[in-house]
Amino acid sequence: MSILERIIADKIKEIELKKSIIPVAQLEQSVLFDRPKNSLKKRLSESKSGIIAEHKRRSPSKAVINQNLNIQDVAKGYQTAGVCGMSVLTDTKYFGGNLEDLLLARASCNLPLLRKDFIIDPYQIFEAKAYGADVILLIAAVLTRNEIENLSKIAKQLNLEILLEIHNDEELQKALMPSLDMIGINNRNLKTFEVDLKHSKELSHSIPNKFVKVSESGISSAEAIKALQPFGFQGFLIGENFMKTNNPGKSATEFIKTLEA
Repeated sequence: MSILERIIADKIKEIELKKSIIPVAQLEQSVLFDRPKNSLKKRLSESKSGIIAEHKRRSPSKAVINQNLNIQDVAKGYQTAGVCGMSVLTDTKYFGGNLEDLLLARASCNLPLLRKDFIIDPYQIFEAKAYGADVILLIAAVLTRNEIENLSKIAKQLNLEILLEIHNDEELQKALMPSLDMIGINNRNLKTFEVDLKHSKELSHSIPNKFVKVSESGISSAEAIKALQPFGFQGFLIGENFMKTNNPGKSATEFIKTLEA
């Protein structure tokens, strides 16, 4: 069983447990459920930098990245830096995150928030809305076309945007549909965990211009972004580069200054 298969198997169990404790009707009573959406797509379309800064404590490929930071401070720092949005890892077992992180980030900044998790069930979309997310991540590698269509339509009904993550052209062709907002190309090979920005460059031509293009993983310099922008990318998801420092907000500020110089 691959790491991805183990994650999904655990996620199924986790969701069933949560459903038995907190029903959807209770999630719909959240004070955040009816808040207006803060559009990440719009921010990226209008930005020169396009940075989506991530809060990630650890990962299966890198183990511990940084577990000593206060997420409120990280969120405030990212907002001060002028990033376009913030990605919040909410998977606990493999990434050390949780939904409370999303809630605290929402209370600490006005940025568009992406709930980054392995979303496989409509229940998780209601959770995302209830805890203050503006965007959800759908990963083509773990979903069928029908599942992507169903989940994205539910997200739209809840006034959430969708970032679809792909790794190759097969996933892209399977997943392309009007209900998506942004398409992210993950430069990390899920089998080897190696990272190569050429994945973004090669796949960029296959993505229709109606979707905002986002490059994910392995972006650690302004030069990398400048090399990707001619291929139509308007969004750049950066996590480890900021999170491995003692002050991610300051790191993001310096990064954006270098990029805009």
